Amino acid sequence: MRAVQKDKPWLFRTYAGHSTAEKSNALYRANLAKGQTGLSVAFDLPTQTGYDSDHELARGEVGKVGVPVCHLGDMRALFHDIPLEEMNTSMTINATAPWLLALYIAVAEEQGADVRNLQGTVQNDIIKEYLSRGTYICPPKPSLRMITDVAAFTADNLPKWNPMNVCSYHLQEAGATPEQELAFALATGIAVLDDLKGKVAAKDFPAMVGRISFFVNAGIRFVTELCKMRAFTELWDDICRDRYGITEEKYRRFRYGVQVNSLGLTEQQPENNVYRILLEMLAVTLSKTARARAVQLPAWNEALGLPRPWDQQWSLRMQQILAYETDLLEYGDLFDGSPVIAAKVEELKDGAREELKTLDAMGGAIAAIEYMKGRLVESNAARIGRIETNETTVVGVNRWQQGEASPLTAGDGSILTVDPAVEQDQIKRLIDWRSGRDAQAVAAALAALREAATSGANIMPASVAAAKAGVTTGEWAGVMRQVHGEYRGPTGVSKNPSNRTEGLDDLREAVNVASGRLGRRLSFLVGKPGLDGHSNGAEQIAARARDCGMAIRYEGIRLTPAEIVSAAAEEQAHVVGLSILSGSHLPLIEEVMARMRAAGLTHVPVVVGGIIPDEDAEQLRAMGVARVYTPKDFELNRIMMDIVTLAAPETLAAE
Repeated sequence: MRAVQKDKPWLFRTYAGHSTAEKSNALYRANLAKGQTGLSVAFDLPTQTGYDSDHELARGEVGKVGVPVCHLGDMRALFHDIPLEEMNTSMTINATAPWLLALYIAVAEEQGADVRNLQGTVQNDIIKEYLSRGTYICPPKPSLRMITDVAAFTADNLPKWNPMNVCSYHLQEAGATPEQELAFALATGIAVLDDLKGKVAAKDFPAMVGRISFFVNAGIRFVTELCKMRAFTELWDDICRDRYGITEEKYRRFRYGVQVNSLGLTEQQPENNVYRILLEMLAVTLSKTARARAVQLPAWNEALGLPRPWDQQWSLRMQQILAYETDLLEYGDLFDGSPVIAAKVEELKDGAREELKTLDAMGGAIAAIEYMKGRLVESNAARIGRIETNETTVVGVNRWQQGEASPLTAGDGSILTVDPAVEQDQIKRLIDWRSGRDAQAVAAALAALREAATSGANIMPASVAAAKAGVTTGEWAGVMRQVHGEYRGPTGVSKNPSNRTEGLDDLREAVNVASGRLGRRLSFLVGKPGLDGHSNGAEQIAARARDCGMAIRYEGIRLTPAEIVSAAAEEQAHVVGLSILSGSHLPLIEEVMARMRAAGLTHVPVVVGGIIPDEDAEQLRAMGVARVYTPKDFELNRIMMDIVTLAAPETLAAE
């Protein structure tokens, strides 16, 4: 009997990084020893947004959602004893992607690697940052230029490197429908390729088209998600052939990696998340013609906090069992010829094409950022509404809530916590690094970087030189801010009165009664202190409060505690709501509450939402926080009534 020829498995990755470069390096080497075949680096929020660890905005954020990398020494420690020439590394980095790639190149050269052999990806998709994730720095046009600078540089210097991952992952996390995820991601790819055409020789352009990759999401409706991936492959093939004239099939291939959906992971009955992750993985692996080239899975307890190494190992084993124990890789595509699949694929393609026409009429993705942001906020509101009304069933959340307590979450140590001392240790190393470098070399490197950014020259050569000279992440980003300016993206939440009032009559009446008792319209300030850009929850709270008839103020992400307290005083807010999902709630809320007291605003209730363990919630209440909400609090109308009661306690008694 002829031996069965099995396909090569996809890359097994785990999105990881925390605390310090040294601790993250130990985690990477342990994961590789367990059978992981590629690295996926998570950077902390200061690194993602271009701040050094000792910057005011970095307080409480250092090492929380990823690893801090301030300079070449940090990057060197991150990849200690990991031969980069043999590794395939994905770096989830966007606004500072040119800089982190420059540091990676510098470390590879120190290792003696031939940089032309480096393999991996920088995400480098700033457009989705304006729409969903929030780690942008500069305005859209210069940010697009930096994306294509990286791509053009890799064309000449890193021929095996993917210079950009068009990232639809966070679009789905922000509530995108499958059609929106398809269209918004493809429009981003088009914007990049249109700009890149002017930066590479015509003969090299087809190969560069072939090196644009995608990073997608797969939700729980796995048949739809499977069809979405087939639609992605077919639509991208059409775009490459018809818009760019790419004749070679290999350059038109839709190449993508995936992390399956984190939005649907629940705090309630979190052990059920294992099944959700498995089903979502099947959506991107079952269909051979649309199979992911790299898969990374969240951990079952991600809705509770930072996963432990064991939790990440469990997710890795899920991939390995599917790839090595089942017979999936021995067969061709299981769905070719299925009329059900074909019909759904065509339906998704038609919807995506209509959305693409709208974006094209607006001038493309860059011009349509505000429109796309508004559409995502609307879609997310509709998604939450379906859960609230039980139209969408989420097991353990709005049905079958009663169950046995999970032994997996019992006792101390069920999630990983980052030692608060990590931040001060990182800052000390940063100060030592600055004092030990050649100040003249740093000044010259920064001047050359500024000249490149100002003149329009490709910023990558100057960035690599700056990395080798000892420049820090904050200094590199500081030059970009000086030359291009900073940007505040649209929130997607209009202050105008809303006509979306179905099912809100009782709440609107309660707001009216409370406003009458207060002598003016109930004023609710929503703020996001620190660097956390996960704004979906804050947007939905602000939008629902507006729909209930409150006067809202929501200015988006990345505010200091001082700015929030100043806005509360200026607005004469009746209630302040703060959202933090990065784990930095304790130090940031402590500062907000201290500033509220100093400003004479102790009479203004403060409510807080985030991924907050019970013991932290107790500490927040001890600081004076009136209410603490976590992902299990999905009923927005109940939260709205809490706000009314806090603003005017006598309102409920009058009802």
